[in-house]
Amino acid sequence: MSLGTLLIIILILILLGAVPAWPYSRGWGYGPSGILGVVLIIVLILMLMGRI
Repeated sequence: MSLGTLLIIILILILLGAVPAWPYSRGWGYGPSGILGVVLIIVLILMLMGRI
């Protein structure tokens, strides 16, 4: 498994944990999941370009 694939899996799991539907994260709003979503998109673009 490459580093990029492992990074994508970890970021997706973190993104699911930051979704404000969970009881412990309702007060956070969409900030954490939005930031992690942007990071995930950047990593995906870098993977597709062959940088990771």
